Amino acid sequence: MRKLLMSACLLGKRVRYDGGSLSVDDQIVEAWRTEGRIVSVCPEVEAGMTIPRTPAEILGGSGGNVLDGDAAVVDKSGKLVTDEFIAGASVALELCQTFNIDIAILAESSPSCGSSVIYDGGFSGTKIPGMGVTAALLRQHGVQVFSQHEIALAYEAMQR
Repeated sequence: MRKLLMSACLLGKRVRYDGGSLSVDDQIVEAWRTEGRIVSVCPEVEAGMTIPRTPAEILGGSGGNVLDGDAAVVDKSGKLVTDEFIAGASVALELCQTFNIDIAILAESSPSCGSSVIYDGGFSGTKIPGMGVTAALLRQHGVQVFSQHEIALAYEAMQR
């Protein structure tokens, strides 16, 4: 049975930096859950980060820049958390490889999981085009990454 990777917060797990979730109420997701197709992950928690934790943003670029060593992930207190974000992304990639997953639905705007939009690194609430570290690593390895706003597109991709 074909599986997909999904951000744990989208499945109602309270793993976000603020201890909350971003539960998605969607019939397609419920069908996948019932069928046992979803592999859940929170890259930040997998890397050993706490719940709650200080918010973090990518400074100086996007997820691909972080992976290349040209940008950093910093939390609001100024602490460098790049290594944790890369470690969490690596766990997500290992799950994809273990379960032969080539489709992921990740939480938009997150410095880990954002697939098309992230925050600008200034903690001002400003969003910019870009990818989080996990989304970038998965895409580098051929995984199609969708946001929670693109579940219908992910469903179409699962049918191929």
